[in-house]
Amino acid sequence: MTGGYGCIGSWATRQLLDQGQDVWIFDLKEDTHRLDLLITPDERRRVHFLPGDVADPAVFRAAVESIRATHLLHLAGLQVPTCRANPILGATVNVIGTLSVFEAAAALKGQVERVVYASSAAVHGPADHDSADPIGDEVRLAPLTHYGAFKVCNELNARVYWLDQGISSVGLRPWTVYGVGRDFGVTSEPTKAIKSVAAGRPYHISYGGVQDLQYVADVAGCFLKALTDPFEGAESYNVRGAVVSIEEFVSTLCEVAPAAAKLVTHGNRQLPIAPNLDDSRLSERFAELPLTSLAEGIAETYRRFATLHAEGCLDLSDLG
Repeated sequence: MTGGYGCIGSWATRQLLDQGQDVWIFDLKEDTHRLDLLITPDERRRVHFLPGDVADPAVFRAAVESIRATHLLHLAGLQVPTCRANPILGATVNVIGTLSVFEAAAALKGQVERVVYASSAAVHGPADHDSADPIGDEVRLAPLTHYGAFKVCNELNARVYWLDQGISSVGLRPWTVYGVGRDFGVTSEPTKAIKSVAAGRPYHISYGGVQDLQYVADVAGCFLKALTDPFEGAESYNVRGAVVSIEEFVSTLCEVAPAAAKLVTHGNRQLPIAPNLDDSRLSERFAELPLTSLAEGIAETYRRFATLHAEGCLDLSDLG
């Protein structure tokens, strides 16, 4: 797994450990601060670190070959703020890094059976206000950020690897992922609001409008289903959670933790990504995908943050 120390990667690791599997994480450095929120020290012994730069194809291939990996879960990437500030670095990690993963799969075709990688809802541009219908997977992609453009490039390259070399792959497009461990990126603000309430601190969500809020455990579960269920081809799929306004998110948070009514505020700026995405093709292709309600997801996230705060273990550095 690449990006295994990130938010989704940490939850995917948690679920793989629950299934009785060991996990190998390929990354520049071993940084377990998110993972440590979810697993015990004993469980960490079953998580193995493979050092290296995903943008170095030879190093990544050697790592895959050394552990005889058959399924590659590629979650490594730089998010919108970094890609905006440094597009060349963003392309190096997000595009060249993804090509490294596919090159390893192609070179080790008899060993590697499938690649599953993180695309993003950022491949879509703003919503068409003349239509209330959900947007399907196969519409024309028109991102407004370098990050989204890099993800489009990855989806197209994945298709070419299937056409040219028969490399099966699945790309998933999360939107606003929330939950313990989500501490960076534009859409981390709902999670930071929950954390702030657990710590008794005020928080202002800088935007408003409608978002698709997806509980991180569900998103990790979708990636693992795509990794292990029978599949052949190269497809990219929208992922859908609870499509709600930020007002509704805050209202639901207030039901879970009434103190939020005096602590959480929000703006009114709509983020420039269509929030109402159709995930019917994903649901048809992979049965019994996990789906946690917004109220349940917020409650579980708040409970985890409140417990960490009571234990003196809640890192507030991401709140500014």
